[in-house]
Amino acid sequence: MASFSPRVNEKEIVRSRTIGELLAPAAPFDKKCGRENWTVAFAPDGSYFAWSQGHRTVKLVPWSQCLKNFLLHGTKNVTNSSSLRLSRQNSDGAQKNKPREHIIDCGDIVWSLAFGSSVPEKQSRCVNIEWHRFRFGQDQLLLATGLNNGRIKIWDVYTGKLLLNLVDHTEVVRDLTFAPDGSLILVSASRDKTLRVWDLKDDGNMMKVLRGHQNWVYSCVFSPDSSMLCSVGANKAVFLWNMDKYTMIQKLEGHHHDVVACDFSPDGALLATASYDTRVYIWDPHTGDILMEFGHLFPPPTPIFAGGANDRWVRSVSFSHDGLHIASLADDKMVRFWRIDEDYPVQVAPLSNGLCCAFSTDGSVLAAGTHDGSVYFWATPRQIPSLQHLCRMSIRRVMSTQEVQELPIPSKVLEFLSYRI
Repeated sequence: MASFSPRVNEKEIVRSRTIGELLAPAAPFDKKCGRENWTVAFAPDGSYFAWSQGHRTVKLVPWSQCLKNFLLHGTKNVTNSSSLRLSRQNSDGAQKNKPREHIIDCGDIVWSLAFGSSVPEKQSRCVNIEWHRFRFGQDQLLLATGLNNGRIKIWDVYTGKLLLNLVDHTEVVRDLTFAPDGSLILVSASRDKTLRVWDLKDDGNMMKVLRGHQNWVYSCVFSPDSSMLCSVGANKAVFLWNMDKYTMIQKLEGHHHDVVACDFSPDGALLATASYDTRVYIWDPHTGDILMEFGHLFPPPTPIFAGGANDRWVRSVSFSHDGLHIASLADDKMVRFWRIDEDYPVQVAPLSNGLCCAFSTDGSVLAAGTHDGSVYFWATPRQIPSLQHLCRMSIRRVMSTQEVQELPIPSKVLEFLSYRI
């Protein structure tokens, strides 16, 4: 296992270029509690960006228009400024498919967001499809919002209308993730210690409850092929689930504190987890091995101290679409961009009170949300992937580690395909 720490000559670290800001409006009597931006999300096709602005409000903006505003008006974009307001769609039918901005009142504090898109060939697992109220077509784009009261509300992104209200969790819905295959299978992670699986093509029917966590569940994410789910939570929990059988595959051991975020690499061969123990681990989800460790405190705390409070709690982690970079966000007021084969951050950016981060669909921008309901954007490290890496990703999209290890190939090639060199 490679252990990487942030100790490095400052001259070697590149400061990330700021792209823009979306600042939440501040009212004179705004309570600080409830303003937190716990989640940011990009639509799978890159058409929209959404974030929780605090106080029950979710903003949905066309991403291309948002970038255009940054270029025209500089980096700052105060979201209640009329001069920088994103263009709204007319009621004219000719403008029907043009993306427009929406402000959604979810009725309670928003903790999680997820976009979901549909493909017709992925049918509901329910047999009585003729009774369905909703028939989601190929051009459907949905936004799921997880709320403080345990409810999940499903919205039509293009109209801003509420479609479904899913009621079953008894505590905060901390995270949401849609299956990437277009089936509109949604998984929710909650403080009630459960994960719940919903079929939106079956009018939001709850299909399964996944039990195993003994404490709060903080985050969950599907693998790119939708066959596996990772869930992380309090008391060092990292679980992997088989999403065909809805059974637990294994529990991954290694963290020393609550695990609060997770993300798969684009080829599904790697899994990144972020913890309050000041570390980001990169795992092989097929074998359960820790392949890399990115430390946010030097020297790294021993297990007994890693389990306590410090100013290096890692809040979020996200994999870039190139499969070479990850971003981490920690309480030391820094965003770090790491390469999976380098032992120090390749770029950094300052950010106070950060809570969450996500790469844009094309990987060119990182968005990060903060305690005051605002969002900040940076240009990400750009590098042309090698032909070897592109081939590796192509192979790993369809082959597990065990299948790769059975190939009659030289050991060095085997190690490379297994991300061990």
